[in-house]
Amino acid sequence: MKLKAILIALVLTLPSISNAADTNTTSSTVVTDKAPPTASAPSIVINNSDICKSAASAAIQTQILGFASGITVTDDNCERLKLARSLFGMGMKVAAVSLLCQDARAFDAMWMAGTPCPYRGLIGDAAKTGWEENPEDVPNDSRAFKKKEIKQK
Repeated sequence: MKLKAILIALVLTLPSISNAADTNTTSSTVVTDKAPPTASAPSIVINNSDICKSAASAAIQTQILGFASGITVTDDNCERLKLARSLFGMGMKVAAVSLLCQDARAFDAMWMAGTPCPYRGLIGDAAKTGWEENPEDVPNDSRAFKKKEIKQK
């Protein structure tokens, strides 16, 4: 039985082996001295953590054209916090709070806590009156003040 299986396998493979030498035509294209195109994204290094910036870079490459670019992005909220910290450290507490109040989230938090942000040198109830009389000065994204203003109408 084993011998029969071996003979069948030889009969099936032998013609293809013997004909392989007769048909020795090969067709191929070989290109030498051609490196594949590459686009490398630039490395943007920001070592100083005190500058409130982050970096991003990207690259794209096709067989014909490549493009790479990099940018730095300024974090405005980080700058605001650092400036407010500096003002507070110099004893200018009202100025530090005023700077933070330029952000609608801080403005809303102060408003909801019952301690309105300073308004043109005014603090406390005088500042609250100033904000209510001049709603155009409120930060654009404020939620608490805008809702309060709608309820009063």
